[in-house]
Amino acid sequence: MVDVLSQSEIDALLAALSSGEMDADELKKEETQKKVRAYDFKRAVRFSKDHIRSLTRIHENFARYLTTYFSAQLRTFVQINVVQVEQLPYDEFIRSIPKMTILNIFEAEPLEGRMVLEVHPNVAFAMLDRLLGGAGTTPTKISALTEIETIVMERIFSRAFDSLQEAWKTVVDIQPRLEALETNPQFMQIVSPNETIALISLSTKIGDTTGMINLCIPHVVIEPIMPRLSVHHWFVSQKKTRAPEEVDALQSRLEKAKLPIIAELGTSQISIHEFLNLSVGDVIPLHKPVEDSLQVKIGEKLKYLGNPGSVKGKMAVQITHIVQEGEVDHDE
Repeated sequence: MVDVLSQSEIDALLAALSSGEMDADELKKEETQKKVRAYDFKRAVRFSKDHIRSLTRIHENFARYLTTYFSAQLRTFVQINVVQVEQLPYDEFIRSIPKMTILNIFEAEPLEGRMVLEVHPNVAFAMLDRLLGGAGTTPTKISALTEIETIVMERIFSRAFDSLQEAWKTVVDIQPRLEALETNPQFMQIVSPNETIALISLSTKIGDTTGMINLCIPHVVIEPIMPRLSVHHWFVSQKKTRAPEEVDALQSRLEKAKLPIIAELGTSQISIHEFLNLSVGDVIPLHKPVEDSLQVKIGEKLKYLGNPGSVKGKMAVQITHIVQEGEVDHDE
């Protein structure tokens, strides 16, 4: 993209050329020279800006689903937002997280490979305290998890992956499954140290406790579906129509749905005193002549008019007229 100079910058440039401070020939030489840009092979760029934008959109939905899930489970105020989506070497991610943290290692079929959901101890122990009946505070000293605490955390985070599945549904139908829960990053080597990963950082607030939840997705894991993260694919997928077999299945289910049908003889109004004194043999006159058609309603909506009768000893209604949308009943 070409930079646009302001009027003051143009005036200063012309003044420098006229005074001899700058040479026009030297400027032309600088433009013709090849520009060299440094490239760090340790921080290989594997995700384009388009991919980063798509990952941001996906995990903004993930953050909303997580907020709803944790709010319901913990029964307290929870707020989760996407702070940053970046790419960096796996080794740099390992060195950036605490030595004692909660690492949920999981797989997501049909993707091959493992990913990590890292939860800061402040957030994890606030969740644990809340689930065990506390106010949702974090202990002053973080210690190793007991066996019971490990089981509780495995259960709450394994169900949290349902939110990840829902967020990725627009791209690919994944089946996340918790493989292991670790607390020491040094024991977790899911890819080589120089492998590029996408790191999605989520700021998390539970009551008065704040911390980060980091989702680590190695490039090698989502490489087969990278084309689906482009904007072009998103627009094309939105225009796709349902397959004929899906339409047939949907129609078949709709046809089997049951609807309440009400044949209304008529209506009337009586006082509460009359209602309380009703007895067997009393007659209530209806506000409809005997020769008028009955109203046949689907639920509460008038759809047909008909005549009363009987079929094989059972009461029945014969449809005589179909009430069109917006048509006023001529019997009213």
